[in-house]
Amino acid sequence: MIVDITPEMVAQAKKNAEKGNYKNVEFKVGEIENLPVESNSIDLIISNCVINLSNQKVQVFKEAFRVAKPNGRIMISDIILLNDLPDYVKNSVEGHIACLAGAVRKEDYINAITKVGFTEISIDKQEPFPIELMLNDPIAEKIVRENNLTEKEIKDIANSIASISISAKKS
Repeated sequence: MIVDITPEMVAQAKKNAEKGNYKNVEFKVGEIENLPVESNSIDLIISNCVINLSNQKVQVFKEAFRVAKPNGRIMISDIILLNDLPDYVKNSVEGHIACLAGAVRKEDYINAITKVGFTEISIDKQEPFPIELMLNDPIAEKIVRENNLTEKEIKDIANSIASISISAKKS
């Protein structure tokens, strides 16, 4: 399993693997756009809301394709856009902290996966962004407050964001 993580996270992951007596995992510090892994060596790549943090999504998927074994799979959970976000969200620090500013349109996300050669792409789950998060999250609340957003504008933003689970295969 390869995950884009920090040295502190690696240390904690190693402790947890040791505690759980997991012998078939390896944790490495690395950049998701340049994985420190040999080509054609990974059976399964799992990503949970990491890819949208990169502004080089095609490169991320190229790397995933490179390191995946033939018949290897990717399983991804991420944030995508159904509609474009307003500039005040895309360009805000809060938008980046909330993992919204790096999200791209669903079709662009799928096209990036296809472009690098993955096949059997399946959208396993897609759920709308819960509006309660925008109303209760302090980061989202700051965006709402600083931009004096109306209830309709809040709903429009929430309806533009979705959580998606995707799987694909390297043939």
